[in-house]
Amino acid sequence: MTQNSKSVIYLLIDSLLASAIDQGVAQKKLPALQFLIEHGQYYRDMVTSFPTMSVTIDSSLVTGTYPDQHSVPGLAWYDSDAERVINYGTGPMEVIRQGIPAVLEDAVLRLNGEHLNPDVPTIYEDLARRGFTSGTINGLVYRGPVQHTMTIPSWMRMITSWPERIQVKGPDWFSLGGLSNPLNGKIQAPQSIFHRLGLNDTYSVETLKHLIRTEQLPDFLYVYMPSMDKLLHKKGPSVLKGAVEADKKLQAVLEAFGSPEQALQQAVFVISGDSGVSQIMPAQEQPIIQLHKLYEGYNVLHPGQKVTAHTEVVLAVNETMAYVYCLKETLDLRHIAQPLSADDRIDFVAWKEEGWIVAARNGQELRFKTGDAWTDDYEQTWTIEGPLELLDLQPDESRHEIRYGKYPDVLQRIYGSLNSHRGRYLIVGAKPGYELADRSSPTHKGGGGHGSLSLGESLIPLIIAGTDMKPSKLRLVDLKAYIMEVVSSGNFYT
Repeated sequence: MTQNSKSVIYLLIDSLLASAIDQGVAQKKLPALQFLIEHGQYYRDMVTSFPTMSVTIDSSLVTGTYPDQHSVPGLAWYDSDAERVINYGTGPMEVIRQGIPAVLEDAVLRLNGEHLNPDVPTIYEDLARRGFTSGTINGLVYRGPVQHTMTIPSWMRMITSWPERIQVKGPDWFSLGGLSNPLNGKIQAPQSIFHRLGLNDTYSVETLKHLIRTEQLPDFLYVYMPSMDKLLHKKGPSVLKGAVEADKKLQAVLEAFGSPEQALQQAVFVISGDSGVSQIMPAQEQPIIQLHKLYEGYNVLHPGQKVTAHTEVVLAVNETMAYVYCLKETLDLRHIAQPLSADDRIDFVAWKEEGWIVAARNGQELRFKTGDAWTDDYEQTWTIEGPLELLDLQPDESRHEIRYGKYPDVLQRIYGSLNSHRGRYLIVGAKPGYELADRSSPTHKGGGGHGSLSLGESLIPLIIAGTDMKPSKLRLVDLKAYIMEVVSSGNFYT
């Protein structure tokens, strides 16, 4: 850590919701978060990336860009060059059908080594260029300037034929569960296959506490706490238990400094969720939209099968959002979109057409492209034609400005998704309460889901304590620049 400065610690708590924070603080069940809120800044409405899925969100966070620049389209997408579906681990059955070796290689190696755009620097690379140190604990997107060695467990080597040790590049401090644990034998943290190889909250927090107590914190440290996500998928967004458990671990982190007050003297804390969560309707209300059944007249690729000359449609489902790929040049994207846009369970469908992006629902169409006719909340400029209400765009015609309603930053987020990778495809979002599926997709009837553009899935909480500096924009994609400024300026309060 740079002399006479504080470390900036970013704790990303998977599926942390502002509603849970507000409820837990009101009930006096979240003392650690309450302390940080009372001694810092609390925002309930930071806009996350799109699709609202972990690896895309993480890529936007560490690069400060949307998918059109960082090139990680979602948790599942189709690589037209490799002619196969990339799946980083959407669910057990899809992992099995896609092939465990392929999923492991994509998630562990290719995500950072190939798929993340090498021309777009990460926060770890940019901080190193400025002479600052950085680290990650269980971060899924970790590319940095320092070479590290992953140790591959024997069962994984049997499945993949990988060597025992693999070289990767990350930040100065690099912990990734049992694959890269510099503290092996020094801390008690579960990292077996039964504990997600260490990709759990206990591992993350025990590693962080050790770095605090031994004064090894880098200038910036990213800490991922993934455990709440599973609970909210099962129970839905109203459950408070996950936030209470996360708060207990956060309290232990603050106490590792000696006390919460001392923690704010020694570090800046940035805490956020990653995506919102929508309540999926119960099974009796039939909330699952089986996409492959909407395309029964087409040759749709089955999960795990290889693309052939006869394949017409490929599906890549990301819970409440999906990519639908058209592999036949003779088929029109507008024709492929028709079964979706006519379905009243579908919130929107969007695709590229002759230099425009077309968004459709129930026979209505709006189209837009980058231009100078309208300026939005984030000083981005657009040319827009069609019914603005389709995407809940609220115009101020006298000032040529638009405000976003129930789809935050919707134009840039759709643009980023539709320009994230090569191919002819459209994107589709389910209405809140519904979830999209292919033949082996995981579903969450009566639980929680995310992936799409709706307000409930797009807004996440942000807590900052230990500095008076305020973010200029409340978007996750802008946090990299904010953190860089905090680290570089040393503008902390004491």
